[in-house]
Amino acid sequence: MYYLKRLKDLRKSHNLRQENLAELLRITRQQYGLYETGKREIPVRHLKILALFYQTSADYILEITNQM
Repeated sequence: MYYLKRLKDLRKSHNLRQENLAELLRITRQQYGLYETGKREIPVRHLKILALFYQTSADYILEITNQM
């Protein structure tokens, strides 16, 4: 899955922990961790929330573009 590194990089660049994003998405930290490791695909509804939160596009998160 192509968005794994980008998810982790965005989180770290904002000085956040997986727990912070899990709370935002209303899921467990373990479930969010599965998104970053590629063991579970991220649902579109969570992708949308993260794009709005990071003020970027879903295309950027999905590595379709490198332009935030």
